[in-house]
Amino acid sequence: MEKGSTLLFAGTRFNRKRFASIFERFHPKEKAVTQEEEQGEPREVEPQSFKNSEKKSKKKRKRSGTAPAEVVEGFNVFKTSEASSLTPSLTDDLKQEGSSSCQRKEDVKQIEQAALLRKKYGIHISGYNVPQPLENFSDLSSRFRCKPYLLENLSQLGFKEPTPIQRQAIAVILSGRECFACAPTGSGKTLAFLCPILMKIKPGSKDGIKAVVLCPTRELAAQTVRECKKLTRGRNFKIKLMTKELSRSGDFTKIPCDILVSTPLRLDFAINKRKLDLSRVEYLVLDESDKLFELGFVEQIDSVVKACSNPSIIRSLFSATLPDTVEELARSIMHDAVRVIVGKKNSASQLIKQKLVFAGSEKGKLLALRQSFAESLNPPVLIFVQSKERAKELYKELAFDDIKADVIHADLTQQQREDAVDNFRAGKTWVLIATDVISRGMDFKGVNCVINYDFPESATAYIHRIGRSGRAGRPGEAITLYTEEDKPFLRNIANVMVASGCEVPSWILELPKLRHKKHRVKRDNISTLPEDNAAEE
Repeated sequence: MEKGSTLLFAGTRFNRKRFASIFERFHPKEKAVTQEEEQGEPREVEPQSFKNSEKKSKKKRKRSGTAPAEVVEGFNVFKTSEASSLTPSLTDDLKQEGSSSCQRKEDVKQIEQAALLRKKYGIHISGYNVPQPLENFSDLSSRFRCKPYLLENLSQLGFKEPTPIQRQAIAVILSGRECFACAPTGSGKTLAFLCPILMKIKPGSKDGIKAVVLCPTRELAAQTVRECKKLTRGRNFKIKLMTKELSRSGDFTKIPCDILVSTPLRLDFAINKRKLDLSRVEYLVLDESDKLFELGFVEQIDSVVKACSNPSIIRSLFSATLPDTVEELARSIMHDAVRVIVGKKNSASQLIKQKLVFAGSEKGKLLALRQSFAESLNPPVLIFVQSKERAKELYKELAFDDIKADVIHADLTQQQREDAVDNFRAGKTWVLIATDVISRGMDFKGVNCVINYDFPESATAYIHRIGRSGRAGRPGEAITLYTEEDKPFLRNIANVMVASGCEVPSWILELPKLRHKKHRVKRDNISTLPEDNAAEE
C-alpha cells in the first residue's frame, strides 16, 4: 500500500486516526500485494484498493454509482505503460490543432489583404475561391515561378506595375481557372492573357498548337502577334498569324506553332478545309469577345470551341464591354469561371475628357471640324465615320486642307491598311479617318483626340471608339458631333459619360433611353459645296 499510495494519493493527506478501523481491515491484503511485487510479478491492483480510495471522499462515493471493476478500468490511466502510449497521441492532436488554427488565421489574413487590394484598384469579382490578385510583377516569380526572361522583358518594355485587370486576371489563369474579364479600353488586357500563356507552355514543343487567340479584326490579330513577340524576346516560341494564304494552302502538320492568332473566319476555314488539329490546345482566348459573339461570328466561334477538344483546356474572354447576352453565352462554354470587372461595367476610361458638340446638319459638322483644326490641331487625331463611303468622302474634303490625313476602310487591300496604320503610328499621318473596323482593340500610342464625326450606333461602339485615346495611363479627349437626327439617341451616350465622371447637360439626361436599338441613319453626302455643284462633279 505504501508504494501504491505514493503514486495514487500523491499530494493528498490521509487521516489515519479517523479511518483506523478501515485501514486495519484492508492492511493484510496490501502486504500480500507488496510481496508479489518484490517477487517480480506484475502488480494488479485490487478493486478494493480503489474502493478504499473512494471512501476518502464522501462526495466521490455518492457520485460513483458504478461497480468496482469499472472503477478499476477508469483508474488504469495512471499506469506507466498506458500513460506513455497516450501522451504522444495527445501531443500530436494538440500540434495539429495548433497548426490548423495558425493556417486559418493566415487564410483569413490573405483574404483580408486581397479584399483591400481589390478595393484599392476597383476590381470586382464573382466566383468561388478566387485567387489573390498580384501586388506587383515580382509575385509572378514568388507565387508562380515565372522565368527571369519574362520579367526582364516586361521591365525593358516599360511595364513597372501591373494594371488592375492584369493583377487579377493573370492570377486567375495561372491558378488554372477560366475567366471572363471586362476592363476599360487601354487597360492592358492583351498582356493579361499573354503573360500566363507564356509562363505555362513550353517553347518549341512538337506536340502541336498549345494556345489559340481569336480576334475580331486582322489589324488586332497582327497587333497581338507583335506584342507577343516582344514578350518572348530571347526564347524560341513559334508564334503564327493566320493569314489568308496560310489558311488556304498551309500544311499545318509541318509548320511548327506554339501560339496561333487568327480571326474566326480564317481559323474556321483552316479547321474544315485544311484539317487543322486543335485537339491539344491548352489555352483558348477570345479577345474583344462581345464583337466575336455578334451575329455572323457565333457559328465560327462554335466550330473553334468544338475543335479545341482538350478536356483540360482553359478558356478566357476579354473585352471592354460585356453585355448580358455575351455573359450568358460565356457561361455556357465555361466551367467554374471567375468573373472579373474593373471599374464600372460597360464604362469608358476616366482619363478621357468627353464632350458633345451640336453641329445642326451634315454641312455644319464639316464646318465645325475645320474650325476645330484651325483653332488647335493636336495630332495624332482619329476620326470615326459610319461607313466606308463616308470615309472616302471626308478624306477627299480634308486632302487639300494642308492636313496630313489618311483613310482606312474595308475596300483597301491588306497591305494598304497596314501601311495606313504604320504611317499613323510613325507620325507621318496626323489625322486618320476610319470606320469601326479599327475601333476594336487597336493600340495607337499617344492618340490625343478621337472625333466621332458620325454619331456612334450604340453605347458599346462609343466606348470602343473613344477607347483609342486615354490608353496606358495617358490622358485623352473625345468629341462627339451630333445633329437633329441624333438627338433621340443622346441619352445612351450621356449615361456612359456620366459613369465616367463627365458633365452632361441635364436636359439630355431627361430624354427617354432607347434600349436595344442601333442608330444608323441615312445621311447626306459630306461636302460643303451646294448640292447642284456636287451633283455636277
